[in-house]
Amino acid sequence: MRMPGDVALHYLDEGDPKGAPVVFLHAMGTDLHLWDRVLPLLPAGLRLIRVDLRGHGQSPCPEGDYFMGDLVADVAAVLDRLKLRDAVVVGMSMGGMIAQGLAAERLDQVRALVLCNTAVKIGTPQAWRERMEQVREGGVAILAEPTLAAWFPQRFHDDPAFDAAREWLLSTPLAGILGCGAAIAETDLYESTARLRLPTLAIAGSEDGLTPPDMVRETADLVPGSRFHLIRGAGHLPCVDKPQEFATALTTFLKETGHV
Repeated sequence: MRMPGDVALHYLDEGDPKGAPVVFLHAMGTDLHLWDRVLPLLPAGLRLIRVDLRGHGQSPCPEGDYFMGDLVADVAAVLDRLKLRDAVVVGMSMGGMIAQGLAAERLDQVRALVLCNTAVKIGTPQAWRERMEQVREGGVAILAEPTLAAWFPQRFHDDPAFDAAREWLLSTPLAGILGCGAAIAETDLYESTARLRLPTLAIAGSEDGLTPPDMVRETADLVPGSRFHLIRGAGHLPCVDKPQEFATALTTFLKETGHV
């Protein structure tokens, strides 16, 4: 489905329409199919909403720099159109940053957070500017090998899902990578995340080359009462390389928060 407006995000609304809502926000360089391996492993009766973020998948891809506020507002508009309140929001990497921002801005929409392989700040502005300049000159393909090496441990490179992840990355529009890279570069959510008071689960992969477990744990520690779960052997996208363990951790959290 598509939404009216300047940035009409594409989304899928599946599962039980009367069920408790769970919203999934993907990582940069992927799309809503990032969650394909996990959703069939979740309990029946949930309402499952997956979104293609700005510049990704079937959503519009404006030219120019994006801001984290843009990405947060895009998702809030989807939930407003669906009249969703009190959702559990599951965000991976960049999606986890958006989830933190959404909880800070629209607590009416967010009942609980699952922050996966993410942090309040990822990298430095200078490092992101240099990386985006390389992409501007060489195209998205220049990111493929280093990004995939950081996303997945070597043992996973023969899995068919590894090839699917490569296709996600290579099919992401150049403007989407550049725009989201600009948004991440300028984002530091420390103050707003430290003010959050809601059930929070943080998930990390022991082999994550982009947001190491200590970084994820430090983010979780900002929210009083949060839980931290380490998936051993997983990389930056544990919903892909360790879907059963990811689904088990998420299901346990949904049960603890009364969502199922």
